[in-house]
Amino acid sequence: MAQVELKMPKMGESVHEATIIRWLKNEGDTIDADESVLEIATDKVDSEVPSTSAGVLIKRLFNEGDVVQVGAAIAIIGSAGDEKNVSSGPAIVATPVQVAKEEVQVLAPIAASQPINEPVISGEGRFYSPLVRTIATTENVSQADLDRIAGTGAEGRVTKKDILSYIEARKNGSVNSAPIAVSNNSVAAPAPIIATANQAPSSTKSISGDFEIVEMDRMRKLIADHMVMSVQTSPHVTSFVEADVTNLVLWREKNKNAFEKREGEKITFTPVFIEAVVKAIKDFPLINVSVEGSKIIIKKNINIGMAAALPSGNLIVPVIKNADRLNLIGLTKSVNDLAKRARANKLLPDEIQGGTFTLTNVGTFGNVMGTPIINQPQVAIMALGAIKKKPAVIETAQGDAIAIRHMMFLSMSYDHRVVDGSLGGSFIRRVADYLEQFDQNREI
Repeated sequence: MAQVELKMPKMGESVHEATIIRWLKNEGDTIDADESVLEIATDKVDSEVPSTSAGVLIKRLFNEGDVVQVGAAIAIIGSAGDEKNVSSGPAIVATPVQVAKEEVQVLAPIAASQPINEPVISGEGRFYSPLVRTIATTENVSQADLDRIAGTGAEGRVTKKDILSYIEARKNGSVNSAPIAVSNNSVAAPAPIIATANQAPSSTKSISGDFEIVEMDRMRKLIADHMVMSVQTSPHVTSFVEADVTNLVLWREKNKNAFEKREGEKITFTPVFIEAVVKAIKDFPLINVSVEGSKIIIKKNINIGMAAALPSGNLIVPVIKNADRLNLIGLTKSVNDLAKRARANKLLPDEIQGGTFTLTNVGTFGNVMGTPIINQPQVAIMALGAIKKKPAVIETAQGDAIAIRHMMFLSMSYDHRVVDGSLGGSFIRRVADYLEQFDQNREI
């Protein structure tokens, strides 16, 4: 078969590059069409790149940790035996220099005029990606020093993080140059002179045994920056209401088995909560807005984000687009699909963008209420507390009575620049009303 380039796929309007996290296939492995070849990460989401055709992975063009532009070739797929036809890229020319009055052969620094859009194999037979070469050129890292860096990528390749760690160590004066053994006017294989942070377990440093410092992963850094920005942008106010959701609980208990048997889907409380929020947004459209300077942008589409916890402990917010156009069955299928793919890191970047209002279920962790931080550029976010059985006063035809009811707290944080207490309080109360008035005899 003809050789095919596997390219970095387009992953949303605002996404122009992605970082290679992990190769799932090695050179020489057989690949089926649509089988995942590597994992990538953008500033939006982690995902896998499937093969566009069946064949054999002939060449991986980038290392783990490299940043690759959308549309660039990242691997070559062909037939078994095609490996010999793949060019390894230009070799570095050796230049004689003087070392302690003895002439030896060492590799010269990478020339700035050298093209950097192709991978290169060093004189020691080691692969370097275009990104690593670019950094080496910019930071004046010689090829000899580059060959000494202990790589943590596939097959010992130097990643972006490896070379940046080396450069930082060099600035701090903590790089110990290993002597070059001279024999027959040639340079012996260079010894590694630095171990990068990737080689320490989980990038963790222990300080005198009393505590340890753990480096944030990429997603946690993004979440931290986003949360700080939100608090600095919006003056947060939080309102709370308690809702009696007994009718909803009894309805779900009565219908969940038949629904799962018929639709092949479990029905949770989340789609019902989303339905109530959508109804309330139609009643109070000024909740479904964003702020640009002194202008209020009223959104016509109702796109509901639902915060989902990942196995790593991080959070991601997939978005149900045009939630007002879906019935309860459609909402249920969308919620289950997005939640499942979020946990498997299979969301597309477009599926976590464009939200106009966000729900977060703190009740999942046994919490009764919370004060969530607004997901910018939205102006409100609602937290759903755990549903608890409580004694409550109810009104009956015979008078007030105390009964065991299913109760929950709703809490909503909102941007006080554009949402005042009247609008925020009225909105959350309307959501609670829709939940309390849920028809226990509703068919689905």
